[in-house]
Amino acid sequence: MSAALRLIARLDVKDRYLVKGIQYEGLRKLGDPHDFALDYYRQGIDELLYLDTVASLYGRNNLSGILERVTRDVFIPITAGGGLRSVEDVGTVLKAGADKAAINTAALLRPQLISEVARAFGSQCMVLSIQAKRRDPLNPAAGWEAYYDNGREHSGRDVLEWAREAQQLGAGEILLTGVDREGVRRGLDQELIQAVCSEVTIPVIAAGGASNSGDLMQAARLGAGAVAMGSLLHYKQATIPQLKKELAENGVEVRPCIQQ
Repeated sequence: MSAALRLIARLDVKDRYLVKGIQYEGLRKLGDPHDFALDYYRQGIDELLYLDTVASLYGRNNLSGILERVTRDVFIPITAGGGLRSVEDVGTVLKAGADKAAINTAALLRPQLISEVARAFGSQCMVLSIQAKRRDPLNPAAGWEAYYDNGREHSGRDVLEWAREAQQLGAGEILLTGVDREGVRRGLDQELIQAVCSEVTIPVIAAGGASNSGDLMQAARLGAGAVAMGSLLHYKQATIPQLKKELAENGVEVRPCIQQ
């Protein structure tokens, strides 16, 4: 591994609440996302990822107020996503305090948007969000299809082909969510991670199903540059210092856990 594994807290937001579901369904309100973000920051999380879960439904991103509030108290990189459809939309979340923008639906519908965002703000700002589902759970050779609208809508795009194309268009990072594993805490889709990491040279953020430090360790060894966690942290199944300690003890380089 060429760089330390980044640990990212994933905060799915609906209206003003932090929510969590299983495979994007049955969203449960957990509380104020600011309280969770501040706790993770104080524990030593490396980055925060905010996703507006209903933005695509309503055609707009409502994270600006949340971002403005959190950036007054938290001083680590923040990625924001959900309903971003244009360079102007990306500019809005960056102005509110985000460092990077995650785009899924709009990029699938118009891939050139990836290049437009990269030219306007730099490739490091353009995070392609891929919601991957197995085409046939009983046949691993069938591969994965990219979905949108919180894993409900088919794009018809092969995940590996889409990842390669996005890198060529200027994406600086890929947020890779295994929808089949999302929210169930039964382990990341390691085959998916390995397949995508072998196709691209840009960093891959593995997400969907992390249950313990062993899952994070394996993702790192397969090439992931970061792991995004939701349920594992929200339901207090692990702390950031604990995860970093266990990773370091098993030979995975992590950033120092300097608690705030």
